[in-house]
Amino acid sequence: MKNLTPKMIVRTISFICILSLYVFFAVPAFAEEYEALKGLKGLNTVFDYANGSPEEALVFFPGIRGVYQSHSVASLPEPSSNVIVFHNSAVKFLTTNRTDDKEKNKTLDKVAEMIRQFSKDGVKMKICIYAVKLFGIDPDTILPEIEKVPNGFISISGYQAKGYSLIAIP
Repeated sequence: MKNLTPKMIVRTISFICILSLYVFFAVPAFAEEYEALKGLKGLNTVFDYANGSPEEALVFFPGIRGVYQSHSVASLPEPSSNVIVFHNSAVKFLTTNRTDDKEKNKTLDKVAEMIRQFSKDGVKMKICIYAVKLFGIDPDTILPEIEKVPNGFISISGYQAKGYSLIAIP
């Protein structure tokens, strides 16, 4: 501290002030990056997830996470609420069952880790037991972070009726 010159102190204080102003004014501006978010208090989304490829899930899941982690969405006055409803062939890779294929198991383990992360992030996840039974999957092997519902379509419809935006992932 002894070597600080008055000029360095002024620069440091100026930098802190400018940074403070940036943080104060920039955070509310993030939502204004999207015309669609102007005037919204919060963003609630239900993801209708029907895609049966675990490899494609590794592409789609970060995109889903990017929605609620976006600075634009996070800067809205109310926190977002997000739900993923799994149905159709997507239910086939959401189990604890593994195969003899080591590469496929690595992919399934990555999917399971992303499901755990969704859960930690507060994302609600539902799985259609109708589809689970249709594809011959033991309901007891469904990843524990995912809530079982009798019919995924009813869950999707209910969230839409509550004002959630629908994003379909076929």
